[in-house]
Amino acid sequence: MSITLESEEHTALRAAVAQLGKRHGRGFDRETLWSEAAKLGYLGVNLPEEYGGGGGGISELSIVLEELGAAGCPLLMMVVSPAICGTVIARFGTETQKQEWLPALADGTRTMAFGITEPDAGSNSHRITTTARRDPETGDWLLTGRKVFISGVDIADATLIVGRTEDSRTGRLKPCLFIVPRDAEGFHRRRIDMELQAAEKQFELTLDEVRLPADALVGDEDAGLLQLFAGLNPERIMTAAFAIGMGRYALAQAVTYARDRTVWNTPIGAHQAIAHPLAQAHIDLELARLMMQKAAHLYDAGDDAGAGEAANMAKYAAGEACVKAVDQAVHTLGGNGLTREFGLASLITAARVARIAPVSREMILNYVSHQTLGLPKSY
Repeated sequence: MSITLESEEHTALRAAVAQLGKRHGRGFDRETLWSEAAKLGYLGVNLPEEYGGGGGGISELSIVLEELGAAGCPLLMMVVSPAICGTVIARFGTETQKQEWLPALADGTRTMAFGITEPDAGSNSHRITTTARRDPETGDWLLTGRKVFISGVDIADATLIVGRTEDSRTGRLKPCLFIVPRDAEGFHRRRIDMELQAAEKQFELTLDEVRLPADALVGDEDAGLLQLFAGLNPERIMTAAFAIGMGRYALAQAVTYARDRTVWNTPIGAHQAIAHPLAQAHIDLELARLMMQKAAHLYDAGDDAGAGEAANMAKYAAGEACVKAVDQAVHTLGGNGLTREFGLASLITAARVARIAPVSREMILNYVSHQTLGLPKSY
């Protein structure tokens, strides 16, 4: 008896996106591909139908990103705009926020960045120092703080900023999410000079008493971490998709080369020293994909706790598998693996992203040891 892990709809989606990716390839133009993917309904596949989306979930969106990555043309802002920001607004936004943002995020006419990481806090939401306070006279919010390593702020119409407000009952700071327009007064950005070659640039943000209307707050002021993690779990799942796609692309390049490259009348892929590491890379990528599919399924089913564990595991496994696949691909091609012609050398840097962001593998191991295994907390 055969077991089908993917539905016919998912298989068809995977094939269609793969064809789109194949047409654009490694030398893709980000804006052109973004626009075409939007018109075909791929960017908003996870957003509600009543707001112009496809009515699917992170399961479908992760397929889109993985297949584009496997074709050599990943769209990194998919992790941020529809997956994090679109999900948070769809789940917790007001009707006005949904009407304003979701159709535009789905059809690609507007994009949104996500700002959580800070210089002194990393992604630790408990140590975020960006604060939001109300103007008692107008009811407006005033945001002050700094963010770092925020992707695509220059091409985003707004940034979903994680700030903290003071709880009137306890005096403690609690996380809240605010939509900050790109041209808001006091909202400044500085591009970070990265070795990483990517269409999406990285920025440091400064918020200097940025004044926002009361309705810039997304969701309930008291929901706190619930709303935040509604976006962070999809971020981990989509990062896994990004990594798996990249690893598959590198592996495919290496396999083709190992089949064609002949030394002493024998293709180098016939030698176990070449074949076995590539086979192991394939196995690791497939295992990571299974965990990613589990995480996406749990999230789409509404199991936030179960999805949290699986999403962290998927991101960890995919990051490790991606780095190993890229390394082995470059090694298989030898000197050719470092040439611009084959397009693998730039992936050496890019592959590290999946290990580092949005949360380091060490913090994931902390999470699993503490949350899953019940071991004492080390931090």
